[in-house]
Amino acid sequence: MTRNTRSASYRRNSGRLLVSAIAVLALAVVASQSLHANSPAQQGTEQQTDLSLRLTSSAFDPDGAIPAKYACSGANVSPALAWTDPPAATQSFVLIVDDPDAPAATPAVHWLIYAIPAAARSLPEGTPTKPNLPDGSHQGKNSAGKVGYRGPCPDPGKVHHYFFKLYALDYVPSLKAKASVADVEATIKDHVLAKAELIARFQRE
Repeated sequence: MTRNTRSASYRRNSGRLLVSAIAVLALAVVASQSLHANSPAQQGTEQQTDLSLRLTSSAFDPDGAIPAKYACSGANVSPALAWTDPPAATQSFVLIVDDPDAPAATPAVHWLIYAIPAAARSLPEGTPTKPNLPDGSHQGKNSAGKVGYRGPCPDPGKVHHYFFKLYALDYVPSLKAKASVADVEATIKDHVLAKAELIARFQRE
């Protein structure tokens, strides 16, 4: 083998080694980025939200039928609700009950209550339809323009779904009573620690 041949062979081998080294380095960088992206510190608010919060009602089962007692055609009283312990940093709760099946551009709001104390774990049946409650909670306006709970009242024949949504917040909203759902949702947007959802159905005969 001549000197020139050996030199060319050396350069080819060196080139292959360099390419291999670059490939290994690239794989290491990709793996490091993937691990970093999946670390708790880099996960978004969806991952940080505590999914252990659960909302239940003694009046109906999840995805079950809401008894007529709680509808506009019945006693029109709010059902009892209960929930599990929230994240430790919780300062208050917000409850929004709406009907996305209503014939409107936005879901029809049936109940809006906020500044529920952090120590609360339930709402009794027949919560008074007053702007301010004894425990310091405030109630906003439903889609009928009234304060407090308004039961299901769909057109006869069609099944509607009602979403009971409970939010655990890291602060107490400063909103006064009789606020709109848009104001409440805008205020709590960046303060949700956990959310629980209970869905039920109602069909008016």
